[in-house]
Amino acid sequence: MPLTDLPLDQLRAYRPEVAEPEDFDDFWAKTLAAARAAESGPAEYRRIADAPLTGVEVYDVRFPGWAGQPVAAWLILPRGAGGPLPAVVNYIGYSGGRGLYTEHLLWSAAGYATLVVDSRGQGHDTPDPHPETSPQYVGGFMTRGLDDPANHYYRRLMTDCVRAVDAVRGHPAVDPDRVVAAGASQGGGLALAVAALAPEKVAAALVDVPFLCHFRRGAELATAGPYPEIAHYLGVHRRTDPDAVFAVLNYFDGLHFARRATAPALFSVGLMDPVCPPSTVFAAYHRYAGTEKDIRVWHFADHGGGRASQPYEQLLWLRGRGLAVAG
Repeated sequence: MPLTDLPLDQLRAYRPEVAEPEDFDDFWAKTLAAARAAESGPAEYRRIADAPLTGVEVYDVRFPGWAGQPVAAWLILPRGAGGPLPAVVNYIGYSGGRGLYTEHLLWSAAGYATLVVDSRGQGHDTPDPHPETSPQYVGGFMTRGLDDPANHYYRRLMTDCVRAVDAVRGHPAVDPDRVVAAGASQGGGLALAVAALAPEKVAAALVDVPFLCHFRRGAELATAGPYPEIAHYLGVHRRTDPDAVFAVLNYFDGLHFARRATAPALFSVGLMDPVCPPSTVFAAYHRYAGTEKDIRVWHFADHGGGRASQPYEQLLWLRGRGLAVAG
């Protein structure tokens, strides 16, 4: 892929001003309070006794998310591990779900508890029963509920992701003071949102090639992935005011979450990324309020970023912050 965004020296200085909704904090406080009030019971963990794995224990999980609706997840624990473990809550990329538990063994191999969160409507195990409210709905999840932030898809998904942290912190195998929010692409944007919405519950954030950041810039530059859904919507509905559309999306923009997140954070970016243009990633990184933050820059990388090299960087980075498993 060619370079299609700013050169690195300009990316390191890129700090756009994007106005945030005046009621942003109130919107999210009321959203999360309503979800917690709707909880009908605690998370349920069903051990998969016939899992063909000898090094881990696997649990099929249902926890209460948006409106108390059950959200699927995998909990994967290192077999025989003693004492409360640090946990990684892993959020999934766009159009994917939790998949198979055999796809998520890295963190347990390093001694962590892992909660792999299904994405409502995107995976196979968590439906999104909320009806589409936009009279001119076109496209995928990005344009669901563009009539009102209260109806937007990402209000529900981000609420699920915060409630996942609530759930895993209550599990007896998990140290509630060592919970890490992690993900790549959409998962990275969700991890960033969770770090902002549950700052007292997240010990660190791993934000890889994050989506859901600087929506307008993404819609203008991205040539692949979900951001073009916004451009397509506005291209089809030419009489729709673009400012009104981005005013709704502003409630879910990682730039606004970044300035509210304080946990140590490790970002990553690919400089040849056609899905999440590097300027959108740097814009969120520069706004990140935590004083302890770093970014891994992969110069000749597309949306895969550092690929297998990035988890190695993450493991070392977590170890340097006392978030690794002892021994």
